[in-house]
Amino acid sequence: MKFVDEAFIDIAAGDGGNGCVSFRHEKYKEFGGPNGGDGGRGGHVFAVADPNLNTLVDFRYSRRHEAKRGEHGMGSDMFGAAGDDITLKMPVGTIISDAETGEVLYELLNPGDVITIAKGGDGGFGNMRFKSAINRAPRQKTPGWPGERKNLKLELKVLADVGLLGMPNAGKSTFIAAVSNARPKIADYPFTTLHPNLGVVRVAAEQSFVIADIPGLIEGASEGAGLGHQFLRHLQRTRLLLHVVDMAPFDDAVDPVAQAKAIVEELRKYDAALHSKPRWLVLNKLDMVPAQDRAALVKDFVKRFKWKGPVFEISALTREGCESLIHAIYQHVRAEQQALAAPVEVDPRFAGDAPE
Repeated sequence: MKFVDEAFIDIAAGDGGNGCVSFRHEKYKEFGGPNGGDGGRGGHVFAVADPNLNTLVDFRYSRRHEAKRGEHGMGSDMFGAAGDDITLKMPVGTIISDAETGEVLYELLNPGDVITIAKGGDGGFGNMRFKSAINRAPRQKTPGWPGERKNLKLELKVLADVGLLGMPNAGKSTFIAAVSNARPKIADYPFTTLHPNLGVVRVAAEQSFVIADIPGLIEGASEGAGLGHQFLRHLQRTRLLLHVVDMAPFDDAVDPVAQAKAIVEELRKYDAALHSKPRWLVLNKLDMVPAQDRAALVKDFVKRFKWKGPVFEISALTREGCESLIHAIYQHVRAEQQALAAPVEVDPRFAGDAPE
C-alpha cells in the first residue's frame, strides 16, 4: 500500500430539519391547537483513531464527506428524525488542522480517541413551540440551522519512541529488521526505504518500545533534496534519536565523519527542537572492519566528530552489539515515561488552596 502522510478533505455536517406548521384536526375539535413538531438534528462528523491504520491513503482518493441532514418536523406532534452521523477512521498520530489558516484543531494521539470535527445543525422549531396564552394559533416556525462546513488538512506523524536517522545505505533497515518485527525492503543500493517503517522491539514479556525508520537523509534535505526531508516530521514525537553511521562505506573517498556532520546540520536547519532531542551515536557495519583496526577507527571517528554522548558499536547484519543497545534504549524510554507520569510537586505555601 502506498504510504500517504498528508491529505486534504472537505467535510460537511448535516443541516437541521425545518420546523412544521400544523394544527390538530379531529371531529368535534374545532380548535384543536397547534401540533407542528420540531425538525431533527443534522448528523455530526466524528474522527476516531484506529490503531489498524498507518496511512492516510483513503482520504487521498475520497475527499468529500457529508453527514445526512435531519428530517423536517411533521404534524401530530411528530419531531423529525436526527440525521445519521458519519465516523472517519484515521491513523493514530493524525493532526487535523484548518486548511486555510493552518491552525491545529485536533490531534489523535491515543488508540480509540473520538472527537467531533463538525457538529450537525439543530432542528428548527415547529409552531407548537410558539403557543402561549395570547397566541393560541401560532403560525410561526423556524428553519433548521446549517451544519458546520470545514476544509481540513490531515497530517500524520507516526508515534514512535525511537527514531533512526542517517545517510542512505547506512544500515537502518537492516537494524530495524534485526531487532523488531518490521520487515522493510533491504538492498545494496541507496534509497531502498521509500516510506517510514515502524517496528515493535520486544525486550521481555511485557517490555517493548516502538522504533521508526525513515528514508535516508542527504545533504540539502532540509531544502528538499532526496526523500528523507518529507518524513522528518515523523521523528518529532520520538523520545530518542539513533544516528546510524556507516563505518565501512563502499567508496574509500567517502568520509563517515563528514556524512555524520551533514546529518546533524540538516536536523538543525529543519527543526531546532528535533536537533535538541537526545541523540545516540550508533556505529554500524563494524563486521566489515578488521578486528584489530576497530578500536582505532572508532576512537578516530569520535575524536574528529567531537562527540560527547553515548556511542554504540554494532553490526546490524550479524546482530553484534544490538542486544546491549536495545536494553539501553528501553531503560532510557522507560525512564522518560516514568518522569512524565511522576506526580507534580505542589508548593506547600499553596497546598491549602487546591479545591476539594
